[in-house]
Amino acid sequence: MNTGAEAAGGQDDEVLAVMPRLTQLANAVSRRRLVEHAMAAAGIEVEQPAFSVLLSVHLAGEPLRISEIAERMRIVQPHVTRQVQQLERRGLVRRTGDPNDRRVSIIAPTDEGREAAERYASSLISWFTGAVADWSEQDRRDLGRLLARFADDVTAHLATFDDR
Repeated sequence: MNTGAEAAGGQDDEVLAVMPRLTQLANAVSRRRLVEHAMAAAGIEVEQPAFSVLLSVHLAGEPLRISEIAERMRIVQPHVTRQVQQLERRGLVRRTGDPNDRRVSIIAPTDEGREAAERYASSLISWFTGAVADWSEQDRRDLGRLLARFADDVTAHLATFDDR
């Protein structure tokens, strides 16, 4: 008969066995090579930090204040401002005044910026699809289901740090 401590120890061993794979995956995906490949395939010629700002605004689905972009990306506002300026020069975003506060700028992707973000996303999707091309349909469904559950549970568990 297993005691609670023995069961927890087995669970700890299972999680510990997965950790090297999580590190391997994080390293593989976070390397600049994948981002650079997707940006090149999409024909994007801006620095990666600026493109991250464009993606953040595009994925929001609505224009954002610079402070909102900074908060979403967890970086400081002056950094976002510099990146927005680069994106503006390239015609990928437009800046308009907030009708409620003229001191504040609202940032939105231009048509060209939206198209660039969509080409980038398509390139990444194609790359990941190729990585699992030899998997069975069931394995791909299981990955999607379990990865979504894992991401949701990790995110919820991390929120407990904020509650302290």
